[in-house]
Amino acid sequence: MTSPITPRLDAQMAFLYEACKLKSVSRATRISTGDRFENSAEHSWHIALYALTLAEHAPEPVEIGTVIKMLLLHDLVEIDAGDAPVFGDHDVAAIEQAEQAAATRIFGLLPEDQAKAFRQLWDEFEANETPEARFAKSLDRFAPPNLNLAAGGGSWTDYGVTIETFETRVAPKIASGAPALWEWLKPKARALLSRLAGDNPTI
Repeated sequence: MTSPITPRLDAQMAFLYEACKLKSVSRATRISTGDRFENSAEHSWHIALYALTLAEHAPEPVEIGTVIKMLLLHDLVEIDAGDAPVFGDHDVAAIEQAEQAAATRIFGLLPEDQAKAFRQLWDEFEANETPEARFAKSLDRFAPPNLNLAAGGGSWTDYGVTIETFETRVAPKIASGAPALWEWLKPKARALLSRLAGDNPTI
């Protein structure tokens, strides 16, 4: 006799099996030791830990549990759409379309109530309009530069990043939702990028 919970649990486990594929999505950022690239599942876990640890630095009150949920879910779409490095050149509209389709497919594996709840969290993160989404988005941008600092350059070296490029593409996204974290990071990032520019005149 089939248990009444079986179809629901089957759907939940199908989602969790699918989510495991995020471990195979490679990112452009190296881990802090610099010896390999991180994957998107590691990134999602790490920034959720950033949220738990750095919650006091949010510029306005946030429900940190919601922030953590967003960060655990936000990159699942990369299972289908792949990672788009912040310093790469991309068709933004095409990426957004691919990610929307991926969200529909992946969250659609869940039971209807969870599919709706998870998709709403993902949409909230993408819209970047609530305090929780703004803080989550800022942490998503704050973590990679810190890995680059720890690795002595990391993806900044790989992409020939300048101070100007960094402060155009990354700084506003950190500062908008976590200004205290940006003020802490700014002198450290500028110092390393200046040193890298001195080592490589083409930067």
